[in-house]
Amino acid sequence: MTIIVLSGAVSMVTAVLGTRLAITVLRKRKLGQPVRADGPQAHLSKSGTPTMGGVVIIAASLAGYAAGHVLTGDPVTASGALVLLLMTGLGLVGFADDFIKLFMRRSLGLRSGAKLAGQAAVGAVFAVLAARFPDSFDLTPASPHLSFLTDFGVSVGPVLFVAWVVVMVTGTSNAVNLTDGLDGLAAGCAAIVLLAYTAMTFITTGQDDLALVCSCLVGACVGFLWFNSFPAAIFMGDTGSLGLGGAIAALAVMTKTEVLLLITGGIFVIEALSVLIQVVAFQRFRRRVFLMAPVHHHFELMAWSETKIILRFWIIAAISAAIGFTLYQQSIT
Repeated sequence: MTIIVLSGAVSMVTAVLGTRLAITVLRKRKLGQPVRADGPQAHLSKSGTPTMGGVVIIAASLAGYAAGHVLTGDPVTASGALVLLLMTGLGLVGFADDFIKLFMRRSLGLRSGAKLAGQAAVGAVFAVLAARFPDSFDLTPASPHLSFLTDFGVSVGPVLFVAWVVVMVTGTSNAVNLTDGLDGLAAGCAAIVLLAYTAMTFITTGQDDLALVCSCLVGACVGFLWFNSFPAAIFMGDTGSLGLGGAIAALAVMTKTEVLLLITGGIFVIEALSVLIQVVAFQRFRRRVFLMAPVHHHFELMAWSETKIILRFWIIAAISAAIGFTLYQQSIT
């Protein structure tokens, strides 16, 4: 427990110091976030805010994880390494998106097809490795399955397992990306969900390394949030949102709680569903259900303050995570 807390603290301090440095460098080079003209008009004032802060979140998480293993001398496990691999891989996809936005001055970044292909490719590599190396770097393949809770799974075979994980990884990473529309919203919600996973892995025998990963991710999010909270001095960009979404999806696979993630990460489900509902309603009926999607923009246009929306969404995230943790705890007792 001590090492888990210390490693999280290392990640948090690294994120605080790294984010401060990143803000200075990005401002000096005038690398700021372009804001879409079709978004809320209040966001136009945020144009030019430094972005790509997700690089710091990923680096801080890796630093904390490395520090934890240096302190314990324990070997790295496949489960812990694969979570960080997926986070880093999707972070690179997000980095390419952010790079295009900043250096090519294109507010939409990567084409949607290219971004989805990158997410799917990274997710497929992760799925194959997750099935091949379930708990340690050995040659014993896992039995691919879909898990609703830790004690119940349906065997689907390796091909469908890879397809399922790819859908889950792309869905989760895009849901976190959609949530990243207000200052500190995605970082705070991700920290809450990851805190739940810290508790879930800590109480489960044999998942100490995953608990270490979760703690480092929480620390990195909290450290970044010091500068990302309203009014944000830096944004995480797609580098951070896709990376964090990937980490959460990977944790669900490694803890065999893939479907339970719909509850534990309920806030991200709500944000993604709001976009889906808006698109379907407009395409089929030429009507909008929300004033603007994702749903946090709907409340902005209803004249809610940004801090009010953020705090209430954090509360929803905490309630969802608590319910998910309770169901998980019940399933292993």
